[in-house]
Amino acid sequence: MARRCAEKMYAADRSSRHLGIEISDVAAGRARARMTVADTMVNGHGIAHGGYVFLLADTAFAFACNTYEIATVAAAADVVFVAPARAGDVLVAEAVERVRFGRAGVYDVTVRRADGEVVAEFRGNSRALRTETP
Repeated sequence: MARRCAEKMYAADRSSRHLGIEISDVAAGRARARMTVADTMVNGHGIAHGGYVFLLADTAFAFACNTYEIATVAAAADVVFVAPARAGDVLVAEAVERVRFGRAGVYDVTVRRADGEVVAEFRGNSRALRTETP
């Protein structure tokens, strides 16, 4: 079910496809997203713009919380930037569900470079748009 949900969501997700984000793994309450930092994603300091790092984490979060055939969106999210990423770096964001209750959920996402160094820690709060499957 999780894979089917991800495939349907990815087909409609123009922004992720445009940025080259790949969903490499998905299971109930979990997702892994991968992106290569392009030259156009680098800011004036020569490092990946935080908005792109956030976007990658948010994408993994979105795919993790949409694995139950219930349309779910972000209600809030926070990010802590830990280390810089640079053009050419491959970033992997792993999202893990911490808890679901009622129509809400809490998810943690760790973004790492290919060498394993943590780039960012993200926490997202989700909200299901309805409580039953379509």
